[in-house]
Amino acid sequence: MQIDIKREAWAALFFCTLAVTSEAFGYQEVQVSDGGTITGIVTLEGSTPKPKGYNLTTLPDQFYCGRISDGHGWRILQPFQRGSHGEFQDVVMYLEDVEKGKPFDKSESDGPAIEARDCLFAPFVTVVRNNQTLTVINMDPVMHDIQAYETSHMGARVLFNVPLPMNPQHPRNFKDRTDAGLYHKHMAGQPMKQQINLTKGRNVFVMQCGFHAYMESWALAISNPYYSKTDEAGRFTISNVPPGTYKLVAWHPYVRQRYEQTVIVRAGETVHTHVPIEAPKGRLYANEVLDREYVRYKVADDVKREIEPLVEKQEHP
Repeated sequence: MQIDIKREAWAALFFCTLAVTSEAFGYQEVQVSDGGTITGIVTLEGSTPKPKGYNLTTLPDQFYCGRISDGHGWRILQPFQRGSHGEFQDVVMYLEDVEKGKPFDKSESDGPAIEARDCLFAPFVTVVRNNQTLTVINMDPVMHDIQAYETSHMGARVLFNVPLPMNPQHPRNFKDRTDAGLYHKHMAGQPMKQQINLTKGRNVFVMQCGFHAYMESWALAISNPYYSKTDEAGRFTISNVPPGTYKLVAWHPYVRQRYEQTVIVRAGETVHTHVPIEAPKGRLYANEVLDREYVRYKVADDVKREIEPLVEKQEHP
C-alpha cells in the first residue's frame, strides 16, 4: 500500500463524496422523448498545484519507466491537467438524485478498461458502476502489481491486490543501450479482470501499482447515466435529460471542496453553464515536487545518464 495515496489523497476525497447518490438499483430506465441537454466548461481558478515527484532510483524498473522523466532521475505525476486558459480536464460532472431517465449506455455494460502503458495507468479518471467488471491490461515489458481500494468519508477498504503480468514476448534487458535494447512494441499481456463490489456508502475507487507508486487511476461510482467527463478543453455534455430541476455536481479526486450548481432543464433546450473550481492551496501530498534538490534522494550523475526520457521529457513547475 502506497503511503501517498492512503494518507493524502483519501483525505481529499472525504469532502467531495458525502453526497454521491445511492446504488443503481434505485434508478428506473424509461424512454425520454423530450429531453434537454446540459453543456458547459469547467475551469481551474488560481495557481495549478504542484505535481508529485518520485525518485526513480528508489523504485523498480527505473531504466524503462524513466523513459518518461525529467532527465535527472525523477518521474513527475500531475493530477491537475489544465489548459492555457484554465480548462480543467478529467473532472466528472454528474446529476445527483435522478430517479428515472434514459438507459445506461450498453457499450459500457462490460465495465471500464484501464491500460498500463509506459508505466502510466490510462485513463487517470473514469466512472464505474457497482458489480461491473474492471479490465486492466499491461502493455509494458515490466511487471505491475494492482492494488485497488474503495473509499469515502467512512474510510477505506481493500478491494483486491493482484499481479498484472506482462506479455512474455517482450524484451527484458533495458540496460542494453543499443537500438535493439531500447526499442520495443507495446504488446498486451493477459487481461486482468476483477469485479467491482463497492460497500454501501463508499463511492470512490482508486487503483495504484504496488511497484510504481506514480501509477494511479481513480473512478467515481455513479448510480445514473447522467454524467460526463471533461475533455482537454474542459468541456462536458450531458444529453437526453428529462425536463426538471437538478443538482449538477463536479468531482475530481484531488479537489477537497464540493462544487454544485442548480440547473433547470426544459424540454428540447440546451443549458449552458460554467463551473469554476478553485485550485487547492497548500501541500496536497507528502511527495510534492520540491523547489530544491532533496539531498537524501540525490541522483548520481552516472545514474542520470542511464535514465533517459525517450518517450517524454517532463518539465518541473
